[in-house]
Amino acid sequence: MLQDCKAFSSFSTDDIAKTRQFYEGVLGLKATEGMGGMVLDFEIKDSTPLVIYKKPDHRPANFTVFNFLVDDIEEAVASLKDKGVVFESYDNENIKTDEDNIFRGGGPLVAWFKDPSGNILSLVQE
Repeated sequence: MLQDCKAFSSFSTDDIAKTRQFYEGVLGLKATEGMGGMVLDFEIKDSTPLVIYKKPDHRPANFTVFNFLVDDIEEAVASLKDKGVVFESYDNENIKTDEDNIFRGGGPLVAWFKDPSGNILSLVQE
């Protein structure tokens, strides 16, 4: 039934201004505002759109809500660290990140970070 429908991803924030500053100024995405400044729409090349909306009782998820596919994860992590992004470190049974905050435990290389509202995002090397 839905296989021919277009789709998009969305999640909430508690502060639209900080979110816009981070996604545009740090991550380099272009935002357009909707619904009187309550919604940010991001068009990402060759991808489904991303919508972030203001929610007064926002609670960040404890899982990854959005993944960015990158060609060179080491370069992307270093570039974002230079812009002040702090990457998550994991050291548990299923996920261990190295000194560069990159998971290299089989499968794709992944590095996780949070946006200003605490939403978990990742870089995934294709």
